[in-house]
Amino acid sequence: MNLPAAAHTGKLVVYQVFTRLFGNQNSTNKPWGTLAENGVGKFADFDDRALAAIRAYGVSHLWYTGVLHHAQLTRYPDISDDHPSVVKGRAGSPYAIKDYYNVNPDLATDPRHRLAEFAALVARTHAHGMQVIIDIVPNHLARAYRSTSAPAGTCDFGVDDNASLEYHRDNNFYYVPGQDFSPPDHPAQGQWLADAYAAAGRCAFQESPAKWTGDGARLAKPRWNDWFETVKVNYGIRPDGSTDFPLLPEHYRNLPVVEHVRFWADKSVPNSWTKFRAIALYWLDQGVDGFRFDMAEMVPVEFWSYMNSAIKVRNPNATLLAEVYQPGRYRDYIQLGKMDYLYDKVDLYDCLKNIVRGQESTARLDAVQQQLQDIEPHLLRFLENHDEQRIASPEFAGSGAKGWPAMVVTTLLGQGPTMLYFGQAQGEPAAADLGFGRASRTTIFDYAGVPAHQAWLNGGRCDGGGLSQTQRLLDSAYQRLLSFSACSASLRGAFIPLHQANLNETGGYDHQCYSFARCHLSDWLLVFVNFAASPRRCQLQLPKAVCAQLPQIAAGRTLSEKINADGLQRRLERTDHGDLQLLIDCPAYSAQVFQLTA
Repeated sequence: MNLPAAAHTGKLVVYQVFTRLFGNQNSTNKPWGTLAENGVGKFADFDDRALAAIRAYGVSHLWYTGVLHHAQLTRYPDISDDHPSVVKGRAGSPYAIKDYYNVNPDLATDPRHRLAEFAALVARTHAHGMQVIIDIVPNHLARAYRSTSAPAGTCDFGVDDNASLEYHRDNNFYYVPGQDFSPPDHPAQGQWLADAYAAAGRCAFQESPAKWTGDGARLAKPRWNDWFETVKVNYGIRPDGSTDFPLLPEHYRNLPVVEHVRFWADKSVPNSWTKFRAIALYWLDQGVDGFRFDMAEMVPVEFWSYMNSAIKVRNPNATLLAEVYQPGRYRDYIQLGKMDYLYDKVDLYDCLKNIVRGQESTARLDAVQQQLQDIEPHLLRFLENHDEQRIASPEFAGSGAKGWPAMVVTTLLGQGPTMLYFGQAQGEPAAADLGFGRASRTTIFDYAGVPAHQAWLNGGRCDGGGLSQTQRLLDSAYQRLLSFSACSASLRGAFIPLHQANLNETGGYDHQCYSFARCHLSDWLLVFVNFAASPRRCQLQLPKAVCAQLPQIAAGRTLSEKINADGLQRRLERTDHGDLQLLIDCPAYSAQVFQLTA
C-alpha cells in the first residue's frame, strides 16, 4: 500500500534506519573489517525506489540514525580522523559526535560535498511525503570534538573553558585537574587495536587534564564499560548535584512554548545551553523536521524547556522524540521540557518482551496501558531499535513470527507513534559478532551488512526479491499492519479493555490471549492477539457497557478483519445475557483486527 502524503489520519509511524548500513550490499562481514573490506551505505542509496518502499510501511517520519560527523578511523583528504584508543569499532559510535555542523563523510559519494548530498536526501524524503529526523546527542561529545564547519563566529565546545577547575558554570566540560587522560584497557579489541596504532603511526592519545567521561565517570583512566570515547557536557549541574541555573516554576507545565521562550529571554544560562540551541536551529534551517534526543534524562529538564521552546517557535510542527527510561519523570519531560514523544520501554516494551519469552502473562498489559493514560499519546512504542536485541535473535523471541503478536499490541494499543527499525519486518536476527558489536543487536560500531535487510534490498530494487517465503509473509504483514495504523482514525481515540471480561481458561481464552477495543467518534475496532504456539478458538465477549461505547454495533452486523490477507468476515451474535460476542479462530502467534463493514 503506497500512501499519499496526506494519508496519516491515524497514528504516526517512525522508521528508524541506521544510515551507514541501509544501502550496503557487501556481504563479507569480516570481524573488525574496514570500510573497504565490509562496505558502507551512502545517502545516495535512499533513492526514489528505496524511499517509496519505506513509505509503503505507512511511514510518516524517517529517522536517519548516525548522520552527524562522529569519531571514526577511516581517513579522508582534508578531514581529520580519530585516535584508535577513543573510537569504538572500526566505524565508530554515532553517539560520539565530533562536529555538530557537518555529516559523516562515510555517507557521501563525494565527502567534499557531503552537506549538499545530505540536503538532497532531505529533499527526496520530503518529496515522498515523509519528515526527516536526526539525532542530537546533548549529554556527551567525542573526546576529540572539533568543528571545521561551524558558522562564522561560532565558538567550539571547550575552547573558552578554564580547565584548571573541575567545574565552572560556563565550562562546557568537567575536568580532573592535575591528571592526564589514559584510555582503558581494550580487551575486546586486542590485536586489532595494536595493528590500528601501527597503521596510524601514532603515539598515545593526549588529553590534559582529563575530562569526565560521557556517562559521568570522574576517572582519568575510565573503565572499559564506561563511555570512554566521549566526554560529559556540563549543563550547570555542580559535582555535588546541585543546580547552577534558574529553575522553571511549576505552573509552566500548563503554559505554551511561547511563554517558555519569554521566561528564558532575560535569564543567564550556562554556555552549553546556548551552543546546543544554536545547533538545533541550524539543522532546522537545513530542512530537518525534528530530532531524536539521546539520553535526554541525563540533561536537566530546564534545558529542554529552553531549547525545545526555541525549536517550536522556529518550527511549530517540529517533531521531538526523547530517550527517557524513568516513568516517574515522564510528565516533567513532556509538560515542562516540551517533548512531543518519549520512549515507552520500561513499561510496555519490557512487559511484551517478557510475555513473548513466557516469563509473564498478558494480565499486566491493561495496567501498563492505563497507568499513564493522561500522557499516553506522548509515548513512542517499539519492539526494536539500535540499542535493543532483535526480535528474531534467540535472546528475544528466536523468530520474527513469534514476536509478531507483540508488534500488533505495540502498534494498536495506544495513540502515540509506532517505530519500526530497518530489518525488523524481515526478521533480521543479528546473528554475527562483527567486532565491537555483539550478536543479537545489529552493530552500530562496525562496517557491516545486514543479511535479512540485504535480501529485502535485493540489489537496490527494494522489492524483497531476495527474501525467503517466511520472510516475505512477515514483511507483508508488517506493511499491512503499519499502513492500517496510519489510516485508522479509531487509533486516535479511547482504549477499551476486554481482557478481564474474556478470561476463561476452559473457554479457550487464557493468559496467552489479549484483547481490547479502540474507538474514536464513529470509528472503532476490536483486537484479539494470540501469543501462544497453538491456535485459539473462543467467543470474544463484548459486555453491554462496552457495546454502549461502540457506535452502530448490533447483533447481526458483519465485521471485516483488517490486518491479514484472507478477507475474513464474522457476524456479531447476541448472548443469552444480552451481550454481544464474536467468534475468534486465531492461528498460533497471530492476531485479528475487526472493523464494522460499511
